[in-house]
This record gives sequence, structure tokens and C-alpha cells, in this order.
Amino acid sequence: MDRSGKTKKLVSRRDFLKSVGGGAAGLGIVPRVLGRDAAGRAAGPDLETEENPRITLTVNGRKIVLLVEARETLLEILRDRLRLTGAKRVCNRGECGGCTVLLDGRPVYACHLLAVQADGQEVRTVEGLARRGKLHPLQQAFIDKDGYQCGYCTPGFLMASAALLEKTKAPSPEEIKTALSGNLCRCGNYQKIYAAVNAAAQEMRKG
Repeated sequence: MDRSGKTKKLVSRRDFLKSVGGGAAGLGIVPRVLGRDAAGRAAGPDLETEENPRITLTVNGRKIVLLVEARETLLEILRDRLRLTGAKRVCNRGECGGCTVLLDGRPVYACHLLAVQADGQEVRTVEGLARRGKLHPLQQAFIDKDGYQCGYCTPGFLMASAALLEKTKAPSPEEIKTALSGNLCRCGNYQKIYAAVNAAAQEMRKG
């Protein structure tokens, strides 16, 4: 009964569904509004939609096809979906370089890049540096030269350094500093990091 004293007609759930979509058609629409497909399944990562596109990545030499959420970052995909936890979630806003990976050979902040933006490209993480159980010269140099302290920033520095040495075989001290300027070390171990990169460059030139 409303304020005028008249009895109000209650609308059933069935009537509502019919009114919004015309019977069976409405039943197919409403579940999608509620986050489900027409069969009543939850619209999650296993259902390809505009919000969950399919992407293809080559990660450390391995081709991977997966459905992602449009809002997911490359870092979230690597760490949470592929369990490649070398890239670190530190500042999570594209400032410190702890999440640096190589995308088609260029260093990028994985926390600042949507996974869909990497579709069709090659991703290399710190897990992909070693070959056949042998450390990359950069990894060995960081050990030999004490190029790390807490080690949390080390994967990012390694990947940024790898991008440099793949393009410049004999970088100058200034080139090394410039290439690593987007990576921060909270321990302040920069001089040993620069020394490690220089030592790795010398080793790699030997072949």
C-alpha cells in the first residue's frame, strides 16, 4: 500500500527479467550484467570477452597464450600468473626500476605497462638470463664485484644492464650510468654496480 492508500502491485523477479529483455532474451542479457555469461558461468579469466582479451607472449623463449583482464599489468601477469617472481613489485608506479624486464630487447617497467600492450612481443625476465645452468656474465660479475646488498633491486639492474650490453659492447662509464639511471638502489651500492657492469662487458668481449 502506498501513501495514497492504494495497494501497490508487486513486481516479481520473472516479470522484471521479461521487462528488461523480453523473456528468454532478457535471461541471456541479465547474467552478463551480473558478471556471468548466458550459461550462468562466472565471467572470469577463462572467458574471452572485451574485458578479458586473449594475448600471446614469448616469455624467455617460450610462447604463451593466455586470457588477461584489460586492467592487468605485465608485472601482475609475470609474477601472479606465470610465477616469474624475479621482477620485483617495489614502488609499483614506474619510478624505481625494480620490475624492469626486456620487451623486444628494450628495458621497460613491467608495473607500468598493461599486459595487452605487450601482446605479440618477446619478454625476457631475469629468470631467462642464465643458459644451461650457467650464469650470465652479468650475474657472475654482480657476485664477483659485490654488486648487490639486499638484492631487491638487483634483477632490475641486471635487465637494464643486459639491454645496454646487447647494444654496446664497450660502454663508457657515462654510458653505463645513463643506461642505469632509471633504476634505484636503496642501499646506495651504485659504484659496485657500475664496476660489475664494466667487468661483465669485458668478459663478454672475450667471447
